[in-house]
Amino acid sequence: MRVLVTGGAGFIGSSLCNALVARDEETVVFDNFSSGSRANLSHFKERTSAFSVMVGDVKSPKDVKRALEGIDVAFHFAANPEVRLNITDPETCFVENVVSTQTFLEAARGTSVSKVVFASSSTVYGDAKVRPTPEDYAPMLPISIYGACKLASEALVMAYAYTYGLDAVVLRFANIVGPRSKHGVVPDFIRKLKGAPPVLKIRGDGSQTKSYLHIDDCVSGIMIAVRSSRGRSVYNVGSEDQIGVKHVADIVCKEMDVTPRYLFSGGVDGGRGWLGDVKNMLLDTKKLQALGWKPKFGSAEAVRRTTREILGSRVPIR
Repeated sequence: MRVLVTGGAGFIGSSLCNALVARDEETVVFDNFSSGSRANLSHFKERTSAFSVMVGDVKSPKDVKRALEGIDVAFHFAANPEVRLNITDPETCFVENVVSTQTFLEAARGTSVSKVVFASSSTVYGDAKVRPTPEDYAPMLPISIYGACKLASEALVMAYAYTYGLDAVVLRFANIVGPRSKHGVVPDFIRKLKGAPPVLKIRGDGSQTKSYLHIDDCVSGIMIAVRSSRGRSVYNVGSEDQIGVKHVADIVCKEMDVTPRYLFSGGVDGGRGWLGDVKNMLLDTKKLQALGWKPKFGSAEAVRRTTREILGSRVPIR
């Protein structure tokens, strides 16, 4: 196949490219490098000739149309990775997620693309009353603009797929962690603990409990979902358990060999880290596991491995 990955220089996108290239898929990365990193792709130069990078903006119909030429499967993973942007700049959150998705889909229809794969988020469920939360949970009531934008994008993907005869796979990710991640609680704690300060400031009241999935498990889940799906499908992609934010802090501190005092901010709206933060999240992944996938690592081990990988990397955490 000839495969396109929008946002292919980002954390999840570049890790997906590793798996695609390993399967000898002709892979094209499409990225504007606003948040993605060229360092995430540098190793491909020595590994394969069936790999290329196109610089462009997913909000530009001309750029996207050019990138989609001759593509069989298109992974739409380009988005602004900062969840809290929905508070400070909701318009940018909307444009970078919903508008870019519609532009991508409009460019894809009528091309050689037969399947579209969209990177969504567990935030579409909001404060779900059922945990683990299955894909058919209702009503879908996001509590953040980011979550609402992901849900709107999902709807566009499915509508375009139905209208124009495309296969579509929507992937709702839990908190994905790994060595290339620059956003989220693990790299945030590592940044704060550089230089061993006496206090680690933690957002919220400390009761936030979530699922963490290592990037290796995430990519294997993506590959199985894409290979196995026909028509229009939605899959949760997450670990089988969850851990609290204090547990995350304990793991990171132990790996960094520091013993700071924890200072919880108290949070907002019942102890959330920020407005729109889902305090308790655990996805039901039975649907994906029925295809033969199973995560190798639980949440604690995913956080531990990620901490070690980041600390052992020469790439700075900014």
